Amino acid sequence: MTPPLDFLRAPILRRAMSGILAFTLAAVAARAVAGSEVRARLGNPMAPPPAPRAELVNIPVVSRGNVVSARALDLDSLVGRSGQLRTRLLEPAEVEDYPFLLERFGDLARAPGVRAVDFGGAGGSAFAFITLTPWGKKLGSYINGYHLGMWPSERRAMPTNYDNPAGFIEVTPANLTTKLSAHFALRDFVTHDQASVWPKYLVLREELLDKLELVLGSLQSMGVATQHVVVLSGFRSPQYNSRGAGEGMAQASRHQFGDGADIIIDANRDGRMDDLNHDGRVDFQDTQVIDRAVGLVERKYPELVGGLGLYQATGPSGPFAHIDVRGTRARWTNAGRRSARVPGAQRWSESAPVQASGRCRAEGAMAVLCAGIR
Repeated sequence: MTPPLDFLRAPILRRAMSGILAFTLAAVAARAVAGSEVRARLGNPMAPPPAPRAELVNIPVVSRGNVVSARALDLDSLVGRSGQLRTRLLEPAEVEDYPFLLERFGDLARAPGVRAVDFGGAGGSAFAFITLTPWGKKLGSYINGYHLGMWPSERRAMPTNYDNPAGFIEVTPANLTTKLSAHFALRDFVTHDQASVWPKYLVLREELLDKLELVLGSLQSMGVATQHVVVLSGFRSPQYNSRGAGEGMAQASRHQFGDGADIIIDANRDGRMDDLNHDGRVDFQDTQVIDRAVGLVERKYPELVGGLGLYQATGPSGPFAHIDVRGTRARWTNAGRRSARVPGAQRWSESAPVQASGRCRAEGAMAVLCAGIR
């Protein structure tokens, strides 16, 4: 029979007893410390209480002395895929999703207009929340005396991506310079007509701004200077667009839906497209550098797929590119012949049949673009 104390010599039991002893000593020490804190408080009522345990809290954002709810603020989503957006377009009902707008601006936040909020984190500049004027405010061809015309879907049945816009941005002389993204302001997208009529109205999609900024980022990675970009044509109201039908403006142009823009890169500010491929001249070849950048963006962000039109010079600004986010891939050019390729650029189908309409030239299934949709 094992002697009464010999079991303490077994290794496993010795370790178990050591653990129990250590636990007991720790508990005694903790009680001693707690007791000393209590005694200190009793002996000195002015002694500060022990520090509370740390806990996670929802720290609000403070901007210019105003508290902005952290739960309602997600700058990563506001600035888009490019990280360069400086605006959020809201239908009146969507204002409720941003309680701090109502806290700061009251019922005015639901009214059409631009509300700038400086978060101190969106590129160091104010972020613009723009409440749209609802589509229902359009009476016939007008809103507040501004002539817009009739959208294609008001006249005939159209595919769903040609639905009437949900609303309009109200543009005034006071908000023309509102930054929409790192490179673009509100004035860049206003229709070029009715100079003396205010307010003006336009349609725009955030996805277009995001894609343009991503394309400019891709161009920068290729060594192209992009500090100055000119929008030759942004939003085109239906009435303005119809006046240019004889000049190649498609009847169902994406410009009417706020998701298309014609641009040139003009970093040297001479009013013309820059020499993007650095071959010493400005010509159609330079637009193919944009072709390559758009291809890179669409492969990485297929949700931004859309149209790309490359144009020979039709005016003093030289060659230019049309970029849109229609939701399906489309490619066309007004060039009379296929130009030499830029190494690594996105390929345009070599085998597809080509159908021409005037000076417009589109390939395969995209030939319809020349007939009326671009």
